[in-house]
Amino acid sequence: MKSLWLEENKIKEFPELEKDEKADICIIGAGIFGISTAYYLSQNGYNVILIERNKIASKVTGHTTAKITSQHGLIYHYLLNQYGIDFAKKYFNANQGAVTEIERIIQENNIECDFEKQNSYVYTTDKTELEKIQEEIEALDRINPDAKLVNKSQLPFSIIKGIEFKNQAQFNPIKYIQGLVRKLEENKVRIFENTTCFDIKQDNEEYICYTENNTIKSKYVVIATHYPFINIPGMYFAKMYQSSSYVIGVDTKTELFSGMYINIQSPIYSFRTAVDNGKKILLLGGLDHKTGENITYQDSYGKLEQKAKQWYPNLEVKYRWSTRDCITLDKIPYIGEFSNVLPNIFVGTGFNKWGMTSSNVAARIITDKIMKKENEYDEVFKSTRVNPIVNKDEVKNMVVQTTKSLVVDKLKKEENSIDDIKNETGGIIEKNGEKIGIYKDIEGKIHAVKPICTHLGCLLNWNAADKTWDCPCHASRFDYTGKNIYNPALKNLEKFNL
Repeated sequence: MKSLWLEENKIKEFPELEKDEKADICIIGAGIFGISTAYYLSQNGYNVILIERNKIASKVTGHTTAKITSQHGLIYHYLLNQYGIDFAKKYFNANQGAVTEIERIIQENNIECDFEKQNSYVYTTDKTELEKIQEEIEALDRINPDAKLVNKSQLPFSIIKGIEFKNQAQFNPIKYIQGLVRKLEENKVRIFENTTCFDIKQDNEEYICYTENNTIKSKYVVIATHYPFINIPGMYFAKMYQSSSYVIGVDTKTELFSGMYINIQSPIYSFRTAVDNGKKILLLGGLDHKTGENITYQDSYGKLEQKAKQWYPNLEVKYRWSTRDCITLDKIPYIGEFSNVLPNIFVGTGFNKWGMTSSNVAARIITDKIMKKENEYDEVFKSTRVNPIVNKDEVKNMVVQTTKSLVVDKLKKEENSIDDIKNETGGIIEKNGEKIGIYKDIEGKIHAVKPICTHLGCLLNWNAADKTWDCPCHASRFDYTGKNIYNPALKNLEKFNL
């Protein structure tokens, strides 16, 4: 099944890049961040080229839950303790400003995208978590005085305590993108799909972006590819990891709640409503895990369905999709210069599951940088920061996992044989000392690939929920035929004929 957003809506298609081009700015990646950046820059008269290796908004943007909120879990107590009150206030003001700015864009451009104001709630059903709620509300008393404690909700079960942010919002992200794309065309932005940038090289005061057969020359480059595809300099693969989570769209056959909700204890569950062909349905998401871990259908979509049936026994599951998020080690997005040694290349990444507001914050900061204007939130999200790493445990986990996937797992002998792998399942076998990734389709046809990530060479894991090969190091993803579908890898897997 596709996501609700992509099943219901089609964005205009654009051609591949077929000749060398030149512009003021080349934006690589046409998700909500890249498109928002192109919108602001083209509104200010810049000559912009926007390229996308797939279809516009077909990856993370088309698989979001699309909550527009400055309530990012329990973030504000952490920010206040780590960085101080001024920093925490700026983080809140930047994201709350994005809520307001997105509404302004929608109204100013008459974009029909099911935008509606909703209150947002973070809550707990576990008494042991009450201290965390109390710490957060005490921090918010100094940051967002409008936030308030609540002890009940409209959810189909009781909560113990929660925190309410008023006047947040939700929308259909693809309909929003459709409206922005119309403005890009009016502003003469050149858009190219199915166009992959493999490398960027400096040419005096300009840059050349290299695609498979052509080049784009520009003074400025914005890397808006969700996960930066250039490893050095920048080293973003060492500063964040990717998290996968799952969503089901459900016709509950009953009246639904108002508001957007997310709990604080693991496993995480996210609730919102959406419009599907004129009818209100439930979007239930969550169950996040580090991308690349072995996962089954029952541990993902199956568990969401089981949970939903506890509250809505007569439900009909209409949509299922998974999404991925870049998680920074200090919980703050990277927005700004890609590297101190490459002037005029910019990046926005590590949106930590809150991409609707973070993408708008990023687009505005980078637009101001290109226009040589001061942005009051620049230092909060500075992408070249070298602050001490707060999350030392996760740094250790990343090092251990990378070592395991690059070295240990490659040396381990595989016990499976082709006969052990059943139809519609996948796994790794060993033949003549070489590891081979096997998937058998419903008819038993074998699809064999080299299960080594084309990014940095980690051993891939089979994802039984989505039938993909996932990288446990940096979260590249490949379909069962070996086609690369998520970066930072750009190349497909080598295939075998067995």
